Amino acid sequence: MTAEETGRPARVVVADDQTVVREGIVMLLGLLPGIEVVGAAGDGEEAVALVAELAPDVVLMDLRMPRCDGVEATRRIRADHPGTQVVVLTTYADDESLFPALKAGARGYLTKDAGGDEIVRAVESVLSGNAGLSPSVQRRLLERLSQPEPPRAEPVTPPDGLTARETEVLLLIADGLTNQEIARKLHVSTATVKTHINNLFAKTGLKDRAQAVRYAYGKGLVRPPVN
Repeated sequence: MTAEETGRPARVVVADDQTVVREGIVMLLGLLPGIEVVGAAGDGEEAVALVAELAPDVVLMDLRMPRCDGVEATRRIRADHPGTQVVVLTTYADDESLFPALKAGARGYLTKDAGGDEIVRAVESVLSGNAGLSPSVQRRLLERLSQPEPPRAEPVTPPDGLTARETEVLLLIADGLTNQEIARKLHVSTATVKTHINNLFAKTGLKDRAQAVRYAYGKGLVRPPVN
């Protein structure tokens, strides 16, 4: 329900790792009708904790943050606190940012050039059960939906009890990516990447990255290049 329907302002938490940006958004929201900022977080972990503590109506969520990125924070918030909606407010409108965020449960998606009126509309839309998407994001979704579906590859069952994410990290190791490059590719922190690597090494008995590459090829997860 919108602020007008409930008779009270929408209670909002802002999550952004850049202090200047976060404080600017908080200041802007303080000037907008129907919105009350109840908390601000510097990363996804803080955002999840604030939602548990404050039970806000909406989180305005940046995507690329340390410790816990916006996609993972959105997934956790929507799973554990379904009464809180998430509107992404980010610099990025590319497919690698947009679609994971929507799949994680975000109901709105705005870029940081959005004006105050657009933010208010997005907050009111998600509280009314609708989507709060900027026009550019709506166009991108329509373009994506109009594209023919690529042929589906046969699903590969991860070996040795590896999770899908651990398998994804393993494949990126096999591609020669460093921990920092994997973190950027998956939009997670390097600490999260190290945790996944430690877990997959423990499950498979591997000791280093060279063994991990041989393991990936040996299990058929990666195919050698054809000369």
